[in-house]
Amino acid sequence: MTDHAPIILDVAGLTLTAADRTRLAHPLTGGVILFARNWQSRNQLTQLCAGIKAVRSDLLILVDHEGGRVQRFKTDGFTHLPPMRALGQMWMDDKKGDGSGAMAAQNAATAVGYVLAAELRACGVDMSFTPVLDLDYGESSVIGDRSFARDPRVAAVLAKALMHGLLQAGMKNCGKHFPGHGFVRADSHTDIPVDKRSMKAIMADDAAPYGWLSSALDSVMPAHVIYPKVDSRPAGFSTKWLNDILRSQQGFTGAIFSDDLSMEAARLIDGQRVSYTQAAVTALNAGCDMVLLCNQSVGDEGRAVDELLEGMAAAQRKGQFRPSEASEQRRLQLLPQTPPAPWDTLMVQPQYMHAMGLLP
Repeated sequence: MTDHAPIILDVAGLTLTAADRTRLAHPLTGGVILFARNWQSRNQLTQLCAGIKAVRSDLLILVDHEGGRVQRFKTDGFTHLPPMRALGQMWMDDKKGDGSGAMAAQNAATAVGYVLAAELRACGVDMSFTPVLDLDYGESSVIGDRSFARDPRVAAVLAKALMHGLLQAGMKNCGKHFPGHGFVRADSHTDIPVDKRSMKAIMADDAAPYGWLSSALDSVMPAHVIYPKVDSRPAGFSTKWLNDILRSQQGFTGAIFSDDLSMEAARLIDGQRVSYTQAAVTALNAGCDMVLLCNQSVGDEGRAVDELLEGMAAAQRKGQFRPSEASEQRRLQLLPQTPPAPWDTLMVQPQYMHAMGLLP
């Protein structure tokens, strides 16, 4: 039977419990996503990451660490990174009228990416879910200043510059939330957003950066948004969006992560309330390589995490979910290929010090 570890789960606290270790050792577990509750200090985070890798060295250690209001680790030396809108504003603030603002913004974006990735990697984190490619329409509270700009060209160029900085520190990237979450006002954490625009309008604007960056994106996270002119299912559960459009039309060859299956917009598919296992199977069968279940290890002894692992194992036995060797290879390709610079070494590296001076 083909190995495929598609489940990304979380852990409850600052150190691993026996239950955490059992879940991490499960053959269907492919990684861990960390949150602010998993943070106390750099030393503690480093020990936690080492403990995860001691269970299985191939596990991905992931985090939402974008800058601005979405940054999980902010103390004990971690740099407070700007929201991505600050880079877009640099681009537009072209006082000389000669494009120098755009060039400075790209340089700053690379510096942000490098500092972000180098600091995380120094503590043992493999990858951050960044950059946000959603456009800033001024409507979405959940996106807001996480977006680079309203113009998809500006967003794509700044995202590519940031991705170059990640690459310099040996970190892969993740563009989100395909094909675009910025137009809708509703928050998919608590509601089911619906974007009623035509496919032509979405592809010409919000989804355009994914095609332009298809050769540079390592992974993509689709939106828990329904685009009824294209498909009745949210993008993360739609084979039309993931296989026909993202992969076939736009040429994307990297990994696809589902967004969090515990979000409200992931719990209703085809008008039916679904379990985490049903949501995971639907996402994987639609074209996702990995699925996330977040914040379910806390409270209730993490019963929901165990139910997902058990449910997915049963679905595999029944043939409802077929492991994919290609998906597993895409997961493994996200692991860093170079050793990180230790924190104390990083702090005195000329490249790091130069990057710090470029931050907006």
